Amino acid sequence: MVEIKRNPTRPVRIGSITIGADNVIAVQSMTATSTQDIDATVALVNRMADGGPGVGADVVRIAVDSKADAAALAEIRKQTTANLSVDLQENYRLAELVAPHVDKLRYNPGHLYHHERDKPWQEKVAYLIGVARDNDCAIRVGVNCGSVDPAKKAKYAPEDSIGPMLESALDHCAYLDELGFTRYCVSLKDSDPKLVVEVNTRFAEARPDVPIHLGVTEAGIPPEGVIKTRIAFEQLISKGIGDTLRVSLTVPNHRKREEIEAGRSIVADIYAGRVRSVVDYGLPTMNIISCPSCSRVENEAFVELAEKVKEMTRYAKDHAITIAVMGCRVNGPGETDDADLGLWCGPNFVNLKRGEEELGRFGYDEILPRLKSELDALIAAGF
Repeated sequence: MVEIKRNPTRPVRIGSITIGADNVIAVQSMTATSTQDIDATVALVNRMADGGPGVGADVVRIAVDSKADAAALAEIRKQTTANLSVDLQENYRLAELVAPHVDKLRYNPGHLYHHERDKPWQEKVAYLIGVARDNDCAIRVGVNCGSVDPAKKAKYAPEDSIGPMLESALDHCAYLDELGFTRYCVSLKDSDPKLVVEVNTRFAEARPDVPIHLGVTEAGIPPEGVIKTRIAFEQLISKGIGDTLRVSLTVPNHRKREEIEAGRSIVADIYAGRVRSVVDYGLPTMNIISCPSCSRVENEAFVELAEKVKEMTRYAKDHAITIAVMGCRVNGPGETDDADLGLWCGPNFVNLKRGEEELGRFGYDEILPRLKSELDALIAAGF
């Protein structure tokens, strides 16, 4: 057993578990069913949480994007004892509808500007904290590389993705402290394991007291998605950084428990001294980024498409080209910008991008030939 000196983070209770301090690293996952499909969502939550904390998922996250989702969540809560977290999307005002039924609220600082754009973010956060206090909820401040607060992003060079993420997280922590609310954790996620390591290391140095939720966003399809995640987790957890985590994989609903199994396996290996990864992930090979299947996905064909993209692009595996396959309008438009080729999937069409340039919308049965054409053009151009 390897002795790891954990960061001296404070304890934060989430339902029946506590993260931070010397508590064991908690493992989380997220539903991939439509939240309004109550029976399917309850079944998935219970399947992921089966065995209870320490065996199944310690916390299960559910996305809520409308009042109808919030109403469904109230019924879901009645049918499960799992610790539930809710993922607030653009409409932060939904917090008061969902907080009575969950143990943690997650908000993304980069999404707060979508509603009531003239209102300062501090006022919106103060509202969220009031709701959390009234309903005995913890908070996660979830900062993502592809959806950073535009005001923060504008202050940094285009190639600096870490600066705005770090400043956003630190500013929100300082404001929550000012409000006298300390029952929160922070996540700083990127699809590049190297950047995940760097941004979390810098945050932990600046705020060693704040519990950190680890994750590599859009890690993709197994086994590559597990490998990317392992690279980041091994380096961070070995340094004592990380209090809870999620392995974000693109898998169909019946395989969602693989996220939990992968997370527990990685943590067990680290503590047993079985560190497998190398530090440098900058290999001159194809990199396919795909977001985890979740309840925001508007067409389940997204998961199958991601698999087809992986298979179709094998012939180009030795080219250092990044292809992103995103499953919804929340992550799709922004988080494909940094990829060489990006697909973000709507209910009926797939939006194709070359960098930030929109190339059009294509049917699910049309997109692969068009993607191959764009990929061949990049290769021919010596990319």
